[in-house]
Amino acid sequence: MKLEEVFASYKENIMPTYTKMPLVFVKGKGSKLWDIHNKVYLDFFPGWGVCNLGHCHPKVMQAVRDQISKLIFIPNNYYHIPQAKLAKEMVYWSYPAKVFFCNSGAEANEGAIKFVRKFGSSSELSADGEQRRATGQGRYEIITFENSFHGRTLATVTATGQKKYQEGFSPLPEGFKTVKFNDIEVLKQAVSDKTIAIMLELVQGEGGINVASKDFVLALRKLCAEKKLLLIVDEVQTGMGRTGKLFAYQHYGMTPDIMTLAKSLGGGLPIGAMVVKKEIADTLGPGMHASTFGGGPVIARAALAVFKAIQKEKMLKNANLMGEYLFTKLNALKEKHTIIKEIRGLGLMVGVELNIAGKNIIEKCIEKGLLINCTHENVLRLMPALNVTKKDIDKAMGILKSVLERA
Repeated sequence: MKLEEVFASYKENIMPTYTKMPLVFVKGKGSKLWDIHNKVYLDFFPGWGVCNLGHCHPKVMQAVRDQISKLIFIPNNYYHIPQAKLAKEMVYWSYPAKVFFCNSGAEANEGAIKFVRKFGSSSELSADGEQRRATGQGRYEIITFENSFHGRTLATVTATGQKKYQEGFSPLPEGFKTVKFNDIEVLKQAVSDKTIAIMLELVQGEGGINVASKDFVLALRKLCAEKKLLLIVDEVQTGMGRTGKLFAYQHYGMTPDIMTLAKSLGGGLPIGAMVVKKEIADTLGPGMHASTFGGGPVIARAALAVFKAIQKEKMLKNANLMGEYLFTKLNALKEKHTIIKEIRGLGLMVGVELNIAGKNIIEKCIEKGLLINCTHENVLRLMPALNVTKKDIDKAMGILKSVLERA
């Protein structure tokens, strides 16, 4: 299809639920994308963090090719080896747990919401983490945070701490409270006898790259133990090495009760997962929750290849080194351009808050061949692949510098 035919087909046949850039991409490799005119772009925001390994990583492609020639799909009332191996790998690198597989971050968070409500209706969590039968008092309330983002389903959009995503979808489900981020006293005041869980992004992605302080997180974890609450850590965007550790919670010296994953877990293929501490995982039994395509053979092989690539190619080490290098380059830009208000983030998850709207900056960067994102209207979001190089960062910063100078 020609460019005009692609645009026409979208306009005629596809619901307009995305704000689109007039770009048609046909090929990707590593940190590069090629458009329909064969122009090359440096991708520093690969699919909202989906492509943590870059585009079309060879280990992922080989795993998919091998599996697709053997068995593409089998329903979850049967067993298959790739899913068994993937669950074992995820538990090995996280904490003693059991895994539920699905297709997306919203679905993983929806599963977590259902899980804690079921848990609250049937059991309690003692201070030492052991499961106990409840006395009959049901708990269902979940506390989330301002500027959080947890998904687009009715429950997850209600959990999301941004009103703009909720407008027009009333009535929203009951049982959610939203409080100020990084404020333990406000959080303590919000806990009631109906509260069952706290849902937290350790780095708020869509909310503007806001990083949870270690003191806040440890106090929150202590509060959960005292009040017998479950802690859900949403690692849909921070997971799989994005922050310099395999999972962001590992920066904080604590372990969640439930962790949700998606985006980069599949190396570009759709997968979500809910990882639940083993001692409470059997709260959901047969028939209580399901996902038809969750953890199928092809996607499980792809995810196994992601784990393998991160370890074999020492991507966590590179993410830390390149994260420091990127922050150094950005801070140098900040010293020269008052247009930059603040730089924040963790690892290779970076936000550049501007004193002006970022839309024009994004468009000019794209014209010069650099793909980045803007959230909250004035926060540039940079999330390059974990295997990004200094050469790539230098090129990206050169483009951003030239755009800022003209802003």
